[in-house]
Amino acid sequence: MACDPSSLSVVVQGKSRAGVETVSGVPHGATSRATAMVFEDPLSLKMKEDILRVAPSDATVLVIGETGTGKELVARYIHAHSKRKNGPFLAVNCGGFSETLIEAELFGHEKGAFTGALKTEMGWFEAANGGTLLLDEIGDLPPPMQVKLLRVLQEREIVRVGSRRPRPIDVRLIAATNVNLDAAVQAKTFRNDLFYRLNVATIHLPPLRARKGDVKPLADYFLKLYGEKLGRRDPELTPGALQKLMNYSWPGNIRELENVLHNALLLTNGSLVQHVPIVESSAAQIELSLDFEEQLRQLFEGAISRGEINLFEFVTRSLVSTALQREGGNQVHAAEKLGLTRNALRTHLAHMGMIAPRKKFRVPTNGKTRDKDINVTRLGYQKFGTLAALKALGSLDARLASLGFHAEWREFNSGPDILDAIGRGEIDFGVTGEAATVFAVAMGVSFFYVGFEPPAPSDVAIVVADRNIRTVDDLKGKKVAFSRWSNADYFLMTALKRRGLSRADIEPIYIPPSLDLLDDLKGGAIHAWGIWEPLLSVARDNDAARILLDGSEHVVNRQFYVARRLFAVGHPQIIEAIFTEIRALGASRAARQPNDLRAIARCLNLDHSVAERHLNRLEFRPQPLDDEIIEEQQAIADAYLSSGQLPARAAIADAVWRGS
Repeated sequence: MACDPSSLSVVVQGKSRAGVETVSGVPHGATSRATAMVFEDPLSLKMKEDILRVAPSDATVLVIGETGTGKELVARYIHAHSKRKNGPFLAVNCGGFSETLIEAELFGHEKGAFTGALKTEMGWFEAANGGTLLLDEIGDLPPPMQVKLLRVLQEREIVRVGSRRPRPIDVRLIAATNVNLDAAVQAKTFRNDLFYRLNVATIHLPPLRARKGDVKPLADYFLKLYGEKLGRRDPELTPGALQKLMNYSWPGNIRELENVLHNALLLTNGSLVQHVPIVESSAAQIELSLDFEEQLRQLFEGAISRGEINLFEFVTRSLVSTALQREGGNQVHAAEKLGLTRNALRTHLAHMGMIAPRKKFRVPTNGKTRDKDINVTRLGYQKFGTLAALKALGSLDARLASLGFHAEWREFNSGPDILDAIGRGEIDFGVTGEAATVFAVAMGVSFFYVGFEPPAPSDVAIVVADRNIRTVDDLKGKKVAFSRWSNADYFLMTALKRRGLSRADIEPIYIPPSLDLLDDLKGGAIHAWGIWEPLLSVARDNDAARILLDGSEHVVNRQFYVARRLFAVGHPQIIEAIFTEIRALGASRAARQPNDLRAIARCLNLDHSVAERHLNRLEFRPQPLDDEIIEEQQAIADAYLSSGQLPARAAIADAVWRGS
């Protein structure tokens, strides 16, 4: 039985009954796991009853579940079964905005409300009027915003940034979290009055390991989905492969199941899947998991009986430090592993003195000196950027350790986010494109250009699927997706200008790079996609997509290395150490080991061959900026200024580091 994507369908092995349900209203761009729910296991059927009970009302709902269990899809399911189903459904990740921008994002802003507010824009609450708004990762909402959200829930009105006029809203709110908000309230990182407002109706989403009855129908769904994409007819699991899925604990939940089955099909030549690439838990490992609490109890009892001092502080510090180390210094991921909000984790870090100035210096004390703080180099990277490869290999961590520094990694969605974090002193070093930097200079962000990579004009392109779009002229009135202030942004502006067009002639969709956009392109949700390597290689390999135009003869397309000003001045040896490791990565191209490639492919979440091609295209040759490059960047800045997209002229030369 075929699924009609425009309606609710119930399909399991060709029978209409409880099982895989595709949810109406799921927008193009949602991943496959965000288009299907399973109600086969008794726990899932009970959850479905709870959902259908709360859906018809307008009550605020709190959805609680581990990462990868499908909290957003539950919210969409509630919306689809509510009286608001014909209204908009919008989802916002509270952890995805900087604290300085989140109020404007949620409530909107007036023209001139802050530097860069070139026009009035409504926020997410107004955009969701008449429908449903999901606030995902609600536990990451900064305390000042918690107060304002509480007022919105009480008064049912918002006030835009830069305005004093309240605006009434008619929005049903759904909040989602993967952490224990009760514990966050106790830790005073989440307001108890807001928690009570959100916790009107609660949906507990069980992890996949607790609802094994859902594994097979989900597996069948993902096999069919990716089988169609890969041209495999009726793929199926052998009994042994299915049993392996049933025996696994699925710590990554549905998201992990999807990735495992996608990978299994890629590694299988035919339609019969005999091997699924997961590591089975041994009986000893299962027993260890079951006995974990008892082992901890015995360990603590021994420490207390021995009279260990400062035990609570020692245990907390060890736990937090271990989680941060395992997650490469990423606070969001570490908090997730610990079952905390990021705010709660940062509170612990502050108490332990782990959030502080990041260079080591001496403070005079009665004629003596003492060390203050530890040597930490904070590195910002994008998932598909140059530094992501170094993070995967661990080589930069080792080199910095040899110099007495610890590498703390933090992932960002875009170049402007990296530069914003540098300007606020949250990170020390990063890599971004040629457009984000000029915007940051114009906005007064304090940073230095410290190096650049050779040009790669063909590594940025406009990709289309519609055969009727043959030239840039055909983009008039079309939805074009690209990341704001990225290299693709500048390339698109240049390509349009050469045809006598501007951004006003298209419908821009500002969105970070994601493989999901390829499905949007094929499905018609967007008409064109401005993208760069390595996702461009994925698009090139897809039969449904084609390159409308690449950057050759249009843009230079460079990457720039950027740093916090005080860091560049105070630690030139660290910048040179980073550059040395980057050059070594390029020099070792011919001798690169398979294990290294696999590690990088996993980090980038790309197919092995695509990751290898991506690495081979990169130069890995950082160089200091000279007058020619400065003039090149100044021309880009002036082009943005003349198009009305910059608030002031950017003086590029003033932001260039001249060395130690």
